[in-house]
Amino acid sequence: MSNIKVGMNLEATRHHDKPFVWGLDCAAEMGYEYVEPMVHFGRELMSEAGYYHTWSLFDDPIKMRRLCEDRGLKISGLQAHGPLGCPDRHGEYLKMAIRFAAECGAPVVNTDEGIKAPWTTEAEDWVLMRYTLQEAAFVAEERGVKIGLECHAQYSKTPEGLEKLYRLVDSPCMGFNLDTGNAYLAGQDPYDWFEKIVDRSVHLHAKDITIEHSDEERGKVTGTPVGCACGEGVIDWQRFIQIAQKCPRDLVFSVECGTIDQAKRSLDHLNSFLK
Repeated sequence: MSNIKVGMNLEATRHHDKPFVWGLDCAAEMGYEYVEPMVHFGRELMSEAGYYHTWSLFDDPIKMRRLCEDRGLKISGLQAHGPLGCPDRHGEYLKMAIRFAAECGAPVVNTDEGIKAPWTTEAEDWVLMRYTLQEAAFVAEERGVKIGLECHAQYSKTPEGLEKLYRLVDSPCMGFNLDTGNAYLAGQDPYDWFEKIVDRSVHLHAKDITIEHSDEERGKVTGTPVGCACGEGVIDWQRFIQIAQKCPRDLVFSVECGTIDQAKRSLDHLNSFLK
């Protein structure tokens, strides 16, 4: 039976224009046990200037780990999304993120297939995605890191599509990171979907969707960057927790919302069921 923990995806700080460490401080002060950082390749102005929450893969993973440990936080996973069908772009980034995860203490690297190249066929995309994932799996297997496949774009928007993506590579490092809000907005039944993959889940993005957002976009999109506070939308969190308890490993529900206030209300709501 799985132990369910609650983490904060650091995207909750994105609209506050604050640096990585500020997000850690907020998570610790609110009582979160886990955080999920986003890593980027190379250097970019906003995070270097302290206006953005992402961490460069060119920086020291040990430093990230110690910054978290100093605040009593653990890393549930790293966000390393990109187009799996573009090995030249996402291949090296994903492999570097996996190596980084092994050093910073993140057990999971989350990714999805991203937006496809406009000039490739669907058949070509599956070959390219298999190449990227197999190369990443070779790196992950050696380090004991899991790859969490997320429902987010054109091929993973259905249970059948995400399952096909998972089966491209036969490796013990492959797993699922269901995004509850993305699954719902894609027009799927997120509870039934989770039931089908809970035994292979390695992480979960806890994203709630407001009624207004649902009315406007459900069935028209494959995902959304962040949701509302957990408990203030359409998702039945008690039901998700009950399903998650069937997982053979412990799971972190990493809250994906838009603000620090929403992150606090999400933690209170989820803990009301877990306690």
